[in-house]
Amino acid sequence: MKKIMNAESDVVEEMLSGYLSAYSRYYESLPENHHGILYKNRRKDKVSLLIGGGSGHEPLFAGFVGAGLADAAACGNIFASPNPQLIYETAQAIHEGKGVLFIYGCYAGDNMNFDMAEELCEFDDIPTAHVRVWDDCASAPKERIEDRRGIAGDVFVIKIAGAACDAGLDLQEVTRIASKARDNINTIGLALSPGSIPGLDKSTFELGDTEIEFGMGLHGEPGIERTQMQPAKQLVDRLYSELKSEMNLEKGDEIAVLVNGLGSTTLLELQIAYYELDKRLKEDGLRVYDSEVKSWCTCQEMGGFSITILRLDEELKKYYSASCFSPYFARGEIKE
Repeated sequence: MKKIMNAESDVVEEMLSGYLSAYSRYYESLPENHHGILYKNRRKDKVSLLIGGGSGHEPLFAGFVGAGLADAAACGNIFASPNPQLIYETAQAIHEGKGVLFIYGCYAGDNMNFDMAEELCEFDDIPTAHVRVWDDCASAPKERIEDRRGIAGDVFVIKIAGAACDAGLDLQEVTRIASKARDNINTIGLALSPGSIPGLDKSTFELGDTEIEFGMGLHGEPGIERTQMQPAKQLVDRLYSELKSEMNLEKGDEIAVLVNGLGSTTLLELQIAYYELDKRLKEDGLRVYDSEVKSWCTCQEMGGFSITILRLDEELKKYYSASCFSPYFARGEIKE
């Protein structure tokens, strides 16, 4: 696979170094470790928010460190969890005396390493809590919801948690609000073509020229159905019907929506997907409070997209609407 890179072993280090150099007015790193990305102007005297996971999903995770968002990100190697020592040292660097909330996708490696980092923090008397995001409703049935993977829903959870931290809430309350957001989010996607791991000649999985897979995982984990390519209206119908059933969406529900590109899908295609989705949302009487059409949670050059829906109430809207800024996610306060 052709990649703009130098040595395979240096891919993540050089990527993070480039990010830090390009946006040095906003970010710094841990001393001698660019895998810990810190927001320079983070607010003091509040609960700190640390996010993280494997690299290769850019702009997640480092791209969601900023004002009103996360205070830091611990970035692992390609599709690999950050190690416990990195997470611990990053938490140490941002702790302001009010505790640290960890938010990350629900994967075995992340679960284990963040748990170990919390144990290390305990020895330093740093209070911690965590919220594992498990929004991928194709990855396990409802009765095993804690086995579901975290994908693009991470973005909405981070947004809401960052605003709750900046509001000065204590660790227990911030964790409650972030958990509430997580429990009102579902995502499902489809793959048109595989992604890759820099330095490897093979793709992460194989799809025929005319094949697609519904429910494919962000790293190439098997989905729920492999079939032939279809028009956009049929693709969106299938994904939306899964989300509608999963979430028991009803007329009058207020929602935020993300159509997320997986890496190589063009904005033209993503806007067509949203065009089809919007028609169905209106037909069902759902009220779209806010929508985003961007590539935020990716898998290198994987082709395809996902749809994320967040059901809102007045409490979640308050934090969702708050102003924030990073080079990849910025908004002023949403006015109704």
